[in-house]
Amino acid sequence: MFSMNIPITQSKEWQKLQEDIGETCFYEKENDYQYLAILTKRPGGNYLYLPYGPVTDTEAGFKKALASLQSLAREQKAVFIRIEPLNPDIVKYLPKNTIKSKDLNPKDTWVLDITPDKPTLLTNFSQGTRTRYNTFAKKGLSVESTKDSSAIKQLIALQDKLFKKKNLNTFSPEYLKAELDQPFATLYLVKYHHPEGKDREEHEPADGQVLAASLFFDYNDTRYYMQSAADIDYKKLPATVALLTTAIFDAKEQGIKYFDFWGIAPEDAPDDHPWKGFTKFKQSFGGRPVAYAGTYDIIINPFKYHLYQLVRKINQKIRRSR
Repeated sequence: MFSMNIPITQSKEWQKLQEDIGETCFYEKENDYQYLAILTKRPGGNYLYLPYGPVTDTEAGFKKALASLQSLAREQKAVFIRIEPLNPDIVKYLPKNTIKSKDLNPKDTWVLDITPDKPTLLTNFSQGTRTRYNTFAKKGLSVESTKDSSAIKQLIALQDKLFKKKNLNTFSPEYLKAELDQPFATLYLVKYHHPEGKDREEHEPADGQVLAASLFFDYNDTRYYMQSAADIDYKKLPATVALLTTAIFDAKEQGIKYFDFWGIAPEDAPDDHPWKGFTKFKQSFGGRPVAYAGTYDIIINPFKYHLYQLVRKINQKIRRSR
């Protein structure tokens, strides 16, 4: 059996989530490879999508997985197969009918080993992050976790406010609720309560107001930092630091070994890269970069693939013109 860690997006648990929201999935596990392929339906043609898959650590396993996937693609009349191997070195074994695509899941991420003791972890925080951690309770912030799917409305409201201001797309409320309904998901909420003995300020949050929310997924030995948002009107309060540090130390107490911050800007990214800001923030907790292979399309039907790309570009122009 191969030794590579299985990402949550290539697991049976992820298959259940996808099927809960109506997706058609194909899961296959052999001695030297494993994959979860999602049949993605689009106007320009259907394709198989493997988020961070297939998973294998050998040339032979990779080639077997690709042979299986190409057979499956033909059975399902898929135009192409979109893969995201974890190991960057394995892409040299890709077939000739492969094109580098725009990365869907982040190619680069930031991972923190949380097995050291708490004082050591705190020492590796940046000075600013450590100070915010030590003072967030004094500033009226508290953190709670829940698996109650009705609480997802808090994350939805924060994302709606934040993403509208930044003109970004978010997942649907139905999808976010389906995520929290999974056994591997936990929602963390940061709430504000006016500190005793201090005068109330003019633009202070209301007591009990949720200032930050995030979904975390636990799989094997890793906690993943997933859907998240914070109230942009109260950026001076360390709500996100309170949320992340609590989630990190909770995971450590549960015996989880790694905390995956899920996506950073590439090391050579320019200063104006849209992910530069939150990359620096994630790195302030300590940890190390991890680079994956990126997203590739293995073309099954060349004519329909080019038609798919044309339809996609037309739809993008229509959305931009609105």
